[in-house]
Amino acid sequence: MDRAPARREPTMRDVAALAGVSTKTVSRVINGLPGAGTEVVDRVRAAARTLGYRPNLTASSLRRSDRRSATIGVLFEDLSNPFDAALLRAVEDHARRSGVLVLAGSSEDDHTLQRELLLSLSARRVDGVVVMAAGGHQDALQQERDRGTPMVLVDRPPTFGGTDCVTTTNRDSSREAVLHLAALGHRDIAFLGDRRTLWTSQERYTGYLEGLAQAGLTLRETLVRTDLHGADLAETATAELFDLDRPPTALFAAQNLVTVGAMRVLRARDLHRDVAVIGFDDFPLADMLEPGITVVRQDVPGIGRRAAELILARVDGDTSPPVHAVVPAALVHRGSGEIAPVS
Repeated sequence: MDRAPARREPTMRDVAALAGVSTKTVSRVINGLPGAGTEVVDRVRAAARTLGYRPNLTASSLRRSDRRSATIGVLFEDLSNPFDAALLRAVEDHARRSGVLVLAGSSEDDHTLQRELLLSLSARRVDGVVVMAAGGHQDALQQERDRGTPMVLVDRPPTFGGTDCVTTTNRDSSREAVLHLAALGHRDIAFLGDRRTLWTSQERYTGYLEGLAQAGLTLRETLVRTDLHGADLAETATAELFDLDRPPTALFAAQNLVTVGAMRVLRARDLHRDVAVIGFDDFPLADMLEPGITVVRQDVPGIGRRAAELILARVDGDTSPPVHAVVPAALVHRGSGEIAPVS
């Protein structure tokens, strides 16, 4: 059976003919450049829609004098994590309003994968990148920044100069959480933390220590569990805490998936109404549990919006000194952090 001939893709020349303008005018409209009146812009866009014209943005960016692609890259640790997903959405929303497309990927906190993804984004000529740095060395990020790529780090600051970053009040908010538990009468407050290589984990642990000291409490090292990458490890660590001869009466879980793992154990042992819990980072349905999970809630839309503002400003040529923007977190009381110790 004969195949129908392939449909020819409409060209810029076709759009120009239908709109009654020059191809140069069509190019200006498609690339968002000034010089065409409102009526002409509307006519060109209507012709493009009628014909189903799809511009070749890669080729277009090569011809533009500023050589921009109108895309930015976003590399976070794990886009399946509710925090990372919400942060990506916030960046994407702001970028879209500026006509900028976002290409995103998960580095899985792996330096090699992060380097590969950076190279891939560079090959696609992104105008800048927003990155959540993998724990430990930041060599690949520094190399990309040294090549001139505009860059903003989120959640974890850079270990090299000349780069903007956006973080939250990790230490101060962790100290506030511990002081809140101490004010209710808790003396045995456990710490459940993510990997020690992460700056956020270090800051939250420091805040935990400062909260104990300010409340006049002595650190019990047996109540500290770190390097809990994911809910399963947190579940095992929490079970170990409640197998101690003197278990904690309160938990400070310093990451959202860690909080999930801890709550599995408390509910399995019917301790969720007796042991106080405060988690750092909110997560879906945390307010629907009984009791609701008290959290240190980061302003994720605010963090993402600020990161997007910074990267787009740098892409547009802003050469002001680097910024470390700190977006405050808030302690949200829902019940689990307001349980007093059983006497």
